[in-house]
Amino acid sequence: MWSALVLSFAVVFVAELGDKSQLMAMTFALRYRWWVVLSGILFATTAVHLVSVAVGHYLGVAIPATAISIVGGIAFLIFGAWTLRGDSLDDDEQSKAGRVARSAFLAVTSAFFLAELGDKTMLATITLATDNNWAGVWIGSTVGMVAADALAIVIGAVLGRHLPDNAIRYGAAALFFGFGAWMVGDGLFPETGAVGPIAGAVALLLSVAVMVVVRRRSRRVAEDESPALMRP
Repeated sequence: MWSALVLSFAVVFVAELGDKSQLMAMTFALRYRWWVVLSGILFATTAVHLVSVAVGHYLGVAIPATAISIVGGIAFLIFGAWTLRGDSLDDDEQSKAGRVARSAFLAVTSAFFLAELGDKTMLATITLATDNNWAGVWIGSTVGMVAADALAIVIGAVLGRHLPDNAIRYGAAALFFGFGAWMVGDGLFPETGAVGPIAGAVALLLSVAVMVVVRRRSRRVAEDESPALMRP
């Protein structure tokens, strides 16, 4: 079991370095508390890797990967719109703060669950489980992915302390739009591996450009209105 655990940890940890899951973790950490993001990732990863070890092969046959990718992409587009709109809850009130944390946990869990179904880490976990102890593969792969994403969460949390709130909100929304377009592109055109990344990059750049224009216009309107307000 221990050899399977160490092997699975190493394989999944290395596979996650530079993967979009790390960028997702960093993006969520820009908006929400680190422990909420990490717990959501842990819950989703534990479930996905348990499926991979137990019935991953049959699940992959039953559910088309293209459908999973499209659904996940639409979910990320919704997350982007939600982030751009901003939270309407008052964080100073304890009850409402708890609702924010619960909503964030559900968003992180569902996002990572959808993103990891059919991902290379799931396929790697299935492959490792065919020749190694299933419990060791399950634990090792889960810990490996959570450890890799924890590095991205640390980066996101550090950036979040040094960036303005609006910059964090706009940047996180743009990244969500990029992830959503990436996954939808992969789902609609699975035969070509380039459509998803290209669609994601285009969506990200367009989102940033639109947000910059909107931000400049709102700032210009505010500057034009301020002298009028100062007049007697």
